[in-house]
Amino acid sequence: MSQKTVKFEIATPEKVVFKKEIKQVTVPTTSGEITVLPNHIPLISTLKPGVIEIKDENEEDEIISMAGGFIEVLREKIVILADTAERAQELDEERIKEAKTKAEEKKQEISDKDEVRFANISAQLDKEMARLKALTKWRNLKR
Repeated sequence: MSQKTVKFEIATPEKVVFKKEIKQVTVPTTSGEITVLPNHIPLISTLKPGVIEIKDENEEDEIISMAGGFIEVLREKIVILADTAERAQELDEERIKEAKTKAEEKKQEISDKDEVRFANISAQLDKEMARLKALTKWRNLKR
């Protein structure tokens, strides 16, 4: 591994979604968006739902939707443990919009009645918004 790249992996409870040498990754942390390059100082941070933007060793961009998790940055590798993660090119826009609409409707129905259900539906809505944002970014890159 040269100093221009670093090992990178995104894993969910179900599978390894992405594993490759990369030049940089940008992630949405709870403190704001950060970009990590090779030789970054070690850190651990909580991630919020959003879009992961990756530039691999061949200068190709990869966009991944994520529903939250953690990032660990070490000198020799970067690991993201995500609740869910999906490559943008695998997303179905119609299904995303349908799920988003259902979540919005449910959120309106229970707004103040059940805090736990409201939080769960809000998290689902955040996930769908991240998926839609990832798909839009990926389409713009491919133009």
